[in-house]
Amino acid sequence: MTDTEKLQQIIDESDNIVFFGGAGVSTESGIPDFRSVDGLYNMKYKYPPEQILSRTFYYDMPEEFFRFYRDKLIIKDVKPNKAHFALARLEKTGKLKAVITQNIDGLHQLAGSKKVYELHGSTLRNYCEKCGRFYGIEAVEKSDGVPHCDCGGRIKPDVVLYEEMLDDNCINGAVAAIAAADTLIIGGTSLAVYPAAGFINYFKGRHLVIINKTVTSADSSAELVIHKPIGEVLGDLKI
Repeated sequence: MTDTEKLQQIIDESDNIVFFGGAGVSTESGIPDFRSVDGLYNMKYKYPPEQILSRTFYYDMPEEFFRFYRDKLIIKDVKPNKAHFALARLEKTGKLKAVITQNIDGLHQLAGSKKVYELHGSTLRNYCEKCGRFYGIEAVEKSDGVPHCDCGGRIKPDVVLYEEMLDDNCINGAVAAIAAADTLIIGGTSLAVYPAAGFINYFKGRHLVIINKTVTSADSSAELVIHKPIGEVLGDLKI
């Protein structure tokens, strides 16, 4: 039996599936993983991405923050890939109860997924730090320098920066979904980013599946490990 056939069998016999995904789900749509930094990247910016995308940097050097943010995190004209669409179809069957994602691109919803926990927020949402008014992505994309609301307040992307806490409601929902699942599929993540990676410790179900191109810290605990692109794997399923 091939790995795809094993995965198909697990899905067919499962009633409560949760998907936990990371950057590898979106890279197949052409969205780069900013942690994969090359020489030219470093030449363009004086600081590493993790420092630029921190709460301290955002408040201390907002001009530089937004220059990086517009250049690297606002990705236009990207479309969901086979993985996103397969998960949306699986949700429609009633088997997939939730998607938990570390990505901030909104591609799961664009593909049709309804129950999505965005652990790190979304670039599609922005809000005024002064009056709370929400803005779309254009408010940041089309502004010069630091974007401001009509009230004068600064517009902040609704993403979780380094040094910031994850949203409590999102955490509670994601943890509850994982705890109730009979099957947890982890895809496109090396499980290196915490606290999100620690959420899988709440899984007490029957089937743990990992789909990632490289080895993860949870491979030894999984029933099935597939080291292939996730879009290729999920796209081959009969859903």
